[in-house]
Parts: sequence; C-alpha cells; structure tokens
Amino acid sequence: MAAKQKIIYIFFISFFFLVGILFFGWQFFNKSNSGFLNPFVSEKKEAVVEKPLLKYSFVNIKNRGGKPSKIKLEKILRKNNGFTSFLFSYLSNDRKVTGLLHLPDGEAKKPIIVMLRGYVDINEYQTGIGTRPAGEYYAKEGFITIAPDYLGYGGSDMPPQGNIWEERFLRHVAVQDLFASLPTLPNADTDHIFLWGHSNGGMESLAALEISGKDYPTVLWAPVSAYFPYDVLYYLNEAEDKGKALRKELANFEKDYDVDNYSIATHMDWIKAPVQLHQGSSDPYIPLSWSDELASVLKENANKVNYFVYPGTDHNMRPSWDTIVKRDVEFFNSFLKNK
Repeated sequence: MAAKQKIIYIFFISFFFLVGILFFGWQFFNKSNSGFLNPFVSEKKEAVVEKPLLKYSFVNIKNRGGKPSKIKLEKILRKNNGFTSFLFSYLSNDRKVTGLLHLPDGEAKKPIIVMLRGYVDINEYQTGIGTRPAGEYYAKEGFITIAPDYLGYGGSDMPPQGNIWEERFLRHVAVQDLFASLPTLPNADTDHIFLWGHSNGGMESLAALEISGKDYPTVLWAPVSAYFPYDVLYYLNEAEDKGKALRKELANFEKDYDVDNYSIATHMDWIKAPVQLHQGSSDPYIPLSWSDELASVLKENANKVNYFVYPGTDHNMRPSWDTIVKRDVEFFNSFLKNK
C-alpha cells in the first residue's frame, strides 16, 4: 500500500510541476517584446490600406506604357479646302474616347500633330473646342491633327465616378494610349509625330513627354507648368465655393499619396524633346513667371527651347495668333526629312 501511495504522490508532484512549466512558459511567450509567436494568443493584423490611385503615378503609368487600339473615323464632320474633318474614336482603359481629326487630302503619308486642349467647362464643351482653329491651320499645311476630347467630354464614355483625381490622371493614360494607337491612322507618317498643348493641355503635353520618354517636337501655348497641386490651387477662387470642396478632396488625397509622384515638376529631367514655347505678357490666367521658369528648367536639362514672349497678347494668343501659328509650322517643318 505504501508503494501505491508513493506512486500517487510522485504522479501529483509531476503533474503540478508540468502545469507550472506550462504556466510560466505561457507567460514568457505572451510578452509583447518576445520574438516568439504565442500559440495561445491570436495575432492582431494591421489593416491594409488600399491605394487604388498608385497605378496613376508617373512612374507606374510609364511602366504600364501605352495600350494600342484602332483609331476609328466615326463620321465626316466637314469637307474643307485641302482636308477633311472627322469625328474619331479609340479605346483607353476599355473606355471610348472621341475627338476631332483633320486629315489632309492626298494618298501620301502625312506627319501627325497630337493636340491637347485646355480647360473647358463640361456644360459648354463640344468636340474640337480649344484646338479647332490651330488644327485647321496646320492641316492646310499638310499635317494630320488629332485632338482627343478626354473621358466625359464630347461623345466619350464617362470616367469612373467618385474620384476627381482619377479623372485627372486618366488623361495621362489616354494620351499614352493615343500615342500607341497612331500607327492605325490612314496615311499616318509615324516617323514624324509632334505634340501641341494649350493652357492645361500644355501641362498634359509635358506629362506626356515625361511619361512616354519620347522626343516628339512640342509646341506649348501659355502652358500650366506649376507643380501639382499648386497648379490646381492657383485657380480655386474661380470656383463658386472658393475651392472649399476641392481643398477637402486634396487633403484626403494627400493622406495616402505623395503628390510629388503625380507632378510634372518632379520629372522635368525626363523630357528629351525640343520645345517651342509661346507666352503672352497680358495673359490673365498664366503668369509670365511660370513660362520663364519652364524655359529655364528645360534649358538646364539640355533641351532645345525656342521661347517667345508677346507683348499685349492674351491667353488665346490674340492679337499675335497669326505670327504664332506660322512660327509653329516652321518649327514642325524643321524636323521633317527632305523638307
């Protein structure tokens, strides 16, 4: 009987000893500064913040590249002396983008000018506003001119709803996709592609040069060239609410994103194209200092720059318009072989 009691005694001693080891082991593994995982305590996982607009940083759009689609000539808008005007369309991010195209007469291949317009209120917009007069002039001189409306404008599909910044960044994507689609144009000389931008379209043109890395000779009329988001904030007084809603949207954007990754000012050294820059001294929308600074930065980066300032000239290049378009044709022609 004594032997049996001894066995029971040893069993209980061993049992409590084992329980003690497990208890102190649990305390040890449960310490927050321990490098071990506690099998008895579930890990708290940090919430993953989705950042859907990261794909629109300049670096990521550059890595994406342009996605080609067929440029369709939807219908003839007008037959002119020496060229025909068409409504055209192509696809960008699986959405239809329309625009205005002027095609010179004749079967020979023609150089192309991609034309990017400035801001126009969507309620007033019609296809071709902002590019038509200059586009027709260049077409008479033998250039195909092609000007996208952008998503939400003209006959284009609507952009994704709910984020004003995505709509802005999708314009950069749309231009890259247009570049990639140009070989589908009839009679297009894709060895000679040029770029033209006015006002906010000037900013889009600079972004297009940076993202694409192309050296397309480029004409800029009074471009918006300030860094993002100052290029937006500068015009907020023109809004009915003095920009209150937009500032709120910008604050939300800056919580999750580095604005420098979406700004032309960050990547000016990516531009390799020759540039012709026009600025009116009486422009009420674009400060002369912006174009002065732009010309200086481009020259510092070894770009060829023709910079013209026109006394008494407004944002739409009046009264110097005739002089400017003639200079543009001379600029474009200087890059044509056998001209």
